[in-house]
Amino acid sequence: MIPDSTPALDDAAAARRKAFVDAARELFFANGYAGTTMSSIASKVGGSKTTLWTYFPSKEDLFAAVVDDIVAQYGDALAIDLPLDEPVPDVLRIFGNLLMTKLTATPILSLFRLVVGEAERFPHLAETFYERGPRRGKARAADWVGEKMVRGELRMGDPVRAVQQFTGLCQSGLYQFAMLNLPESRDLARLHDDVDAAVDAFYRAWRPDA
Repeated sequence: MIPDSTPALDDAAAARRKAFVDAARELFFANGYAGTTMSSIASKVGGSKTTLWTYFPSKEDLFAAVVDDIVAQYGDALAIDLPLDEPVPDVLRIFGNLLMTKLTATPILSLFRLVVGEAERFPHLAETFYERGPRRGKARAADWVGEKMVRGELRMGDPVRAVQQFTGLCQSGLYQFAMLNLPESRDLARLHDDVDAAVDAFYRAWRPDA
């Protein structure tokens, strides 16, 4: 018979793991990847480094867990429904607004700044971040765009490039200010205007008769 205490132990282990991830995120954002040690993370949680290692064998594994945790909380755009039976501009507008709302959320901005700041010294961090976040979202969107091309609702071309162009257009306005924490980024109404302009420019370029 399985002891009644087993679920509690599982819950305790999950809570312990989350505590390590939360502490790592706070310290990574405050001190950078290089400036954060496994010892400092264990100390912040109140446990030993040996205990931390039982959950995460390396600091890179812990960084990956931080990325996964943030993506799970703010990565709605990665899983948004992209219906094939609705007009291209309508779907892109919904996708673009959700994408930009999440990309301008403080945890995502902080994570992106961290990755960019450490990319030259630790390129594997950038690879981890891109694989777990942007690449997944763009792959789903590219599948949808590719099907719309086959259906004749968008002109034929490279679906991945098309998605890259659309997301680039969405990020060409307020997002730039948000990355630099400039006052202009507080104008959230502009976010929707940026997405509307991106949809318009994208559809002009990729509509069937373009």
